[in-house]
Amino acid sequence: MQNLLTTLYNKHAEKTQLPSPFLVESFVESLLSILFPAYNRRKIVSKNQLKDEIQKSQQTFELLLLHVEKELDSDIHSIAKEFYLQLVNIYETILKDAEAIEKGDPAARGVEEVIRSYPGFYAISIFRIAHQLYVQNIPYIPRILTELAHSKTGIDIHPGATIGEYFFIDHGTGIVIGETTLIGNHVKVYQGVTLGALSVKKEMAETKRHPTIEDGVVIYAGATILGGRTIIGENSVIGGNTWITESIEPNTLVYHQPEIIKKKQS
Repeated sequence: MQNLLTTLYNKHAEKTQLPSPFLVESFVESLLSILFPAYNRRKIVSKNQLKDEIQKSQQTFELLLLHVEKELDSDIHSIAKEFYLQLVNIYETILKDAEAIEKGDPAARGVEEVIRSYPGFYAISIFRIAHQLYVQNIPYIPRILTELAHSKTGIDIHPGATIGEYFFIDHGTGIVIGETTLIGNHVKVYQGVTLGALSVKKEMAETKRHPTIEDGVVIYAGATILGGRTIIGENSVIGGNTWITESIEPNTLVYHQPEIIKKKQS
C-alpha cells in the first residue's frame, strides 16, 4: 500500500494542470451566447455592452491558455488575438451550417429554432470553434470542447477533421467523424454514421486514416465508411446500413439490400 501511495503522489505532483471541463464549457457557452442572441439569457442593449462581453470572453480564453502555456508555440495574448480575429470567419461558416439545416429539414421552423434547439447545429458550432484552436496548435482544449459536444449530443467529431461549408447533420446521435476526415461543401449526414479508420495502429497517427467525402454527398443512417484512401465522389448518395471500404465514383447511388423474411405466427 505504501508503494501505491508513493506512486500516486508522484503522479499528482508531476501532472499538468489542465483547464477544468467546467471552465472550458463556461467559455464556449459564453462565446455562443455572444454570437447567437438565441443562446443569450440577457439581452445586449448596446454596442459597448457587446464589446465588453467580447473582451470578457477573451479574458476567459486567456485564463484557459494559462493552463497549457508551457506547450504553446507563442505567447498567450498573440494566440488569443489570432483566435478572435478568426471569429468573423467562424461565425459566418456556422451561419451557413444553420442555413443548410433549416433548408434541408422540413420540420425546421426557421434558423433561430435550429440555432437554439438542434443538437446537430450545437455539435457543428463547437467543432468549428475547436477546429480553429486545433489549427493554432493549442493542446487539450480543442478535444475537451468536442467531447463536451459529444457528451451532450452523442455526436463525436474530432477537432482535426476538415469540414466544408453548409454541413448538415440530421438527428445526429451516434455520428463519429475521425481526425483526418475531409468533408466538402453541402454534405448531409444522418444519425449513426461512422467516418472512421480501417486501422488504429499508433504508428499511423500522422497518416490520413479517415475517408474523404466530396461536395454534395448524402450519407444515410447507419452507414460506415472507412479508410484514408476511400473517396466518396461528389453528389453520391450512400444508403443506410452500408459498409464501404473502397472509393465510390461521383453521382453514384450505393445501397444495402437486406433479405426480409416474413412468417406468420402460429
